[in-house]
Parts: sequence; structure tokens; C-alpha cells
Amino acid sequence: MRERCFGTLSRRQVGSFLRMIGFDGFILSVHAAVIVALVFPVSGPAVPWVDGLAGFSIGVLFFLYGVRIAPWDAVAGLTHWRLHLTVLTFTFVVFPVIGVALRWVPDAVLDPRLYAGILFTCLVPSTVQASIAFTALAGGNVPGAITSASASNLFGMFLTPALAFVLMSTTGQMGSPGSAALGIAVQLFLPFVLGQLARPLVSGWVARHAGTLKYVGRESVVLIVYSAFSAGERDGVWESVARTALLQLTLLSMAVVAFMLWFTRFAAERMGFERPDVRAIQFCGTKKALVSGLPMAAVLFAGQPVGQIVLPLMVFHQVQLMMGAWLANRYRRTLATEDGSP
Repeated sequence: MRERCFGTLSRRQVGSFLRMIGFDGFILSVHAAVIVALVFPVSGPAVPWVDGLAGFSIGVLFFLYGVRIAPWDAVAGLTHWRLHLTVLTFTFVVFPVIGVALRWVPDAVLDPRLYAGILFTCLVPSTVQASIAFTALAGGNVPGAITSASASNLFGMFLTPALAFVLMSTTGQMGSPGSAALGIAVQLFLPFVLGQLARPLVSGWVARHAGTLKYVGRESVVLIVYSAFSAGERDGVWESVARTALLQLTLLSMAVVAFMLWFTRFAAERMGFERPDVRAIQFCGTKKALVSGLPMAAVLFAGQPVGQIVLPLMVFHQVQLMMGAWLANRYRRTLATEDGSP
């Protein structure tokens, strides 16, 4: 049976392209959750049930993180320590500096009510899947990317909340430091540590059911988004945000991603890294994780307008995927030309 074509592209090719730039089922579900929350926000007696379920799902999500992340494997892979330290520096030093600097961006460039979300986005660890996929597509150091992205998420468990406490205490979004610290300990650290302790017992089962558990984690994130944006709709948060703010947010995200893609390459080449390592540094050092960032925001900013915090992260995530996919594809074509491949 011949495939239906869109111009010169088959349906399968179109689907592969959309997945490559980030428009997979998960991303579409997250955006659908935002729309549903704005049109049909949870209200009345259902609020504590949905919020409670969202909180429980955060614990499940971080328990699974603890089971999946092998700390000794990450340590064993740190022999290429310069590469990994460089990625961690971009993720947890350079990005936060950029986030702080954006405080002085004019209101015409960024709605000040969304600044806290931009700053939080700059504190989130790197993605794992996208970093590895783009590094592989670009002919980069894939083993190095795997270790760097995993280490970023492992250290991000502690560094992201710590940076948020230090840098966001003056934004008025953190709420009570004591309650935030308790929430982090109970909903993030404790499940993660329990997952690490349970690794010898359940890691095999989790690996065998990875396909099913992937959807458990994704549905947890979708529920967190629905709960956060429902709260914003109930509190009238979105009525105060201008429609142009989304365009401003998108353009600013594009500028930050473009700068970081250039700067990571410039710095890595000046430091003497070979091309495969430069590619790994570029794609691991410029990504921000939606899957781990959303649950962290829900805990860190409990009782605050979380929707305003996570909106910049959602926009940035989509922008980084589209720009990263374009650059990785460009590198792939360059490699193919050098190798004489079609």
C-alpha cells in the first residue's frame, strides 16, 4: 500500500520530523492539558483530590528517577571529567548568571510577571533523551553525552532547589522557606533516595516494563500541568498576563538558546575539545528538562501561581528542541558531505 504524501514527504516522514522537533504525543498532551485547564479548570470539591493526586504523582515520578539513575555508572563515566565539568558549569553556573542578568531586561521585551519563571528555567538540569539524541545525530560523543546528561539530573536534584532558594528568595514566589524545604525533602529527596535504595530489588522489573512506566511518568507531568494551570485560572492569574507576553517569551527563549548554542561551541573549542566532545557539550549544556523541572516547580512554589513559573519552561523547552533539531541536522549533513555519503 502506498503511503499518502504531503508534497514530497510521506506521512511517516512527516511524523518522524515532528517527533524530532519535539511535537510528540507527550508534548501535545502537555499543551492539551494547558488548554483544558484554561477552559475547564478543576474547581470545588475536586480541587483537593486533583492537587493531592498531583502531589502523589510527583513522589512516584522521583521514585522512578531514583530507580533508573545508576550513580556508580555515572561516577565510572566521569573519567572524561573535563567534558562533564564543562557541561555542569554551563547548566548550573552560566545559565543561572544569564537568568539573573535577565532581571534588567526592559518590560517591552519580557513581562515582569514571567521573570521568575525564566529565572527558574535557567536553574533546571539538562534533558537526557534530547541531549543524547541530538548528540548522536550530530556525530558527537554519545557515551559522554549519556554520562553528562545523567550527572546533570543527579546533581540537579540538589543544585536546582539550592539555587532557587539563593536566587529566587527576592522574587516573592518562593513562599515560606520552611514549608518549601519540607516539601522538597518529602516529595523529591525522600522518594528519590528510596528509589536509589530499591534499585537492587526493582531495577530489573522497571527495565522490563520501561514502556508502560514511561507513560506513568508522562501522565504524572500532564496532571501536574493541569493542576497548576487550573489554579492559575481559578485565581485569575491569566487575566493579568497580556497576550503579547507569549510572543515576548518565545523570542527571548530563541535569543537565549541561540546565544548558548554559540557560546558552548565557542568555549569548548577554545578549551581544546575535539569535535565530538564539542557537539556533546553543545547539546547537553544548552538543554533544560521539562520532565524534572515541572515537578520541582510544583513543590518549590506550592501555594504560589505555579502556572506563571512553568509557562516559560514549557516555551523554552519547545524552542530548544526545534532549534537543537535544526542544528543537529545541519551537523549531520556536514558530516555526510565530508564522508562522501549521499
